[in-house]
Amino acid sequence: MGDFTADDDSPPAPRAESTRDNADRDAAEPTFITIARRTQAVGSEAPPDRRQVRPVRGKRPGDVSVRIQRPRYQGFERRGKGHLEALVELEQPRGLLGAARQFLIGSAIHSDLEHEQRLSKKKALAVFSSDALSSVAYAPQETLLILLAAGAAAIWWSLPISVAVVTLLAIVVTSYRQTIYAYPSGGGSYIVARVNLGETVGLVAAAALVVGYILTVSVSIASAIDQLVSAVPVLLVWRVPLNVAAIALVTLANLRGVRESGNIFSIPTYVFLAAMYGMIGIGLFRLATGTLEVPRPESMPDAVTPLTLFLVLRAFAVGSAVMTGTEAISNGIPAFTAPEPKNAARTLVAMAAILAVMFLGLSVLIVGAQVIPTHSETVISILARSIFGDGLLYYVVQAAAALILVLAANTAYADFPRLTSLGARDGYAPRQLAFRGERLAFSNGIILLGGLSATLNVLFAGSTGALLPLYAVSVFLAFTCSQAGMVAHWRRERGAGWRTKAAVNGVGAIVTGFVALMAALTTLMNADLPIVPGIPIGWGSWLILAIVPTLVVFFKLIRRHYDEADLARELPNVAPPRKRIQNAVVVPIARIDRPAVEALRYARSLSEDVTAVHVAVEGERSDQIERTWAQWGEDIPLTVIASPYRSLTRPLLQYLEELRRHEHVDYVTVILPEYVPDRWWKHILHGQSGQVLKWQLLFQPGFVVTSVPCHERPWLTANGRTASDLPA
Repeated sequence: MGDFTADDDSPPAPRAESTRDNADRDAAEPTFITIARRTQAVGSEAPPDRRQVRPVRGKRPGDVSVRIQRPRYQGFERRGKGHLEALVELEQPRGLLGAARQFLIGSAIHSDLEHEQRLSKKKALAVFSSDALSSVAYAPQETLLILLAAGAAAIWWSLPISVAVVTLLAIVVTSYRQTIYAYPSGGGSYIVARVNLGETVGLVAAAALVVGYILTVSVSIASAIDQLVSAVPVLLVWRVPLNVAAIALVTLANLRGVRESGNIFSIPTYVFLAAMYGMIGIGLFRLATGTLEVPRPESMPDAVTPLTLFLVLRAFAVGSAVMTGTEAISNGIPAFTAPEPKNAARTLVAMAAILAVMFLGLSVLIVGAQVIPTHSETVISILARSIFGDGLLYYVVQAAAALILVLAANTAYADFPRLTSLGARDGYAPRQLAFRGERLAFSNGIILLGGLSATLNVLFAGSTGALLPLYAVSVFLAFTCSQAGMVAHWRRERGAGWRTKAAVNGVGAIVTGFVALMAALTTLMNADLPIVPGIPIGWGSWLILAIVPTLVVFFKLIRRHYDEADLARELPNVAPPRKRIQNAVVVPIARIDRPAVEALRYARSLSEDVTAVHVAVEGERSDQIERTWAQWGEDIPLTVIASPYRSLTRPLLQYLEELRRHEHVDYVTVILPEYVPDRWWKHILHGQSGQVLKWQLLFQPGFVVTSVPCHERPWLTANGRTASDLPA
């Protein structure tokens, strides 16, 4: 009947025996009483859903039934005793800003629909491999620029370096394929290293990955803007603002959720692959037939250093950045559709094959056509212009390259939030990073990555040459930790073929460790890129060698804090005996007005031990309060504190401390009257002494601060007052 329902957890509604004894007993011994708007059985616990249970007598003596009434809360659905579930209507936008936010990010997704956010292999290739695939747009060029320091004749070394890089890629991919099957729930470097090699090594891997993901976004976006500037040179002066704008767009796209970003990024990724394979295929054909002509720069680069093993190793270390993103798939296994490990492994192999063909094909074209990039035009732009001319296909290649480089940052957006959420779960990162937003994405991690990457691009003025040395060291340091951890894993598990598997990961650990060391030594410092002009200290891999240990210490400090916090909040094994808490209530009064009277009434509802206190800075106001106190003071004693030095908070804080000490109470509750204007900017026009008092009492044990808000608009509306009632 209406709001009245009965369920299994409610008292039964029996048809009692029709005897006078039962009727007399029911009349003499009432079963239910009402306390604080609740009706409950004597001696029972208060109902968790604020139900009201009332006995209802039937028409005949002895007939008794029970009526249960539960309040219906708008925006919630009842899910059983003491359980409510918030409905999607609560997530509807409120106001213009809310509507704009929903338009940009999308509607909230129910937690039970998380499985629908999984990625197929085609979409996963776009999301997790865009970083690795797009690296062909900058890694061959940066390798070439290092070799050109020894003159144009050193271009030939690009080809053997590319072969070595592809061989290294095969080793790393084979190793990570084993990692995927060994850790089907997500086997990133952090998890593998921490489980198998201990906390410190795991945190080193996590720190390297954090730096690597930030650099992934920075390098990809910077390279994308370079491609754009090559096609439209007039935009050169806007390089840094364009970098920041592109990072903001990718951040916004990822806030819409993993599946949504996959839908956004799939088409551009496959357009880029088609454009690159078309350009490489036609270019190789024209190179073989002798019809490919690449224009020479106006001035050939002079040799400024001899071609040494150190220079070749440095070029190899920079070119190895093409493998960035290999880690991403093994770290993002839970994002795949079932069977997750199998689909992730196939995607990893497909990505490696596609990448190897593009990288080797571009290297052959660079060496065969003797391509030399300039400050205003990239290698991709020169090749596309030489193969397709200045027509539509040239701009298709440039647009696809620029777009895929922007979207390549999505690999980091897919993995950085997941990594930081794992760190937050283990207590090594702020726990806010484990929070999933309305779109089931780790929103705080996404926003953090965008902010850090934009800051880095501003500091380095969007220079990929300055960022790549940092990139290679961080990436291969994480690779090494992961592969070494897998060796320890196989030695501990000792399953079928464990020696072969350990050998594969062992080779991967040795090779990636060698590359990490080589990259650190060969790019330690670049004097041509000074941190401060005029001081011979340049950017280089030394920055990574300083940042990673610093991050490890930072992670451990966070974990130590959370351990201390958990210990301080831990409940005892046995609940202590209940005791009545002694509480004194104090209401600071600045003037007698409606907010003050509302606060006094609220304080009186909490306790009989209430004191009002006024810090007197102006004598006239103090006298006015004392004159009107008998009428408006709610029979609450008033204490006036004279403050001849015009200080408000210090005398009040000291008074509260002394009150707690002398009255031996557990808590002093401070009730603050707070006037709330109807516009945000009007808050600036009111004193903030109440906020200062809140902040200071927050760090003082034994004090509770409660605000009693007095809103402007509802009161004016309720009393028929308008702006025309204001005095002229």
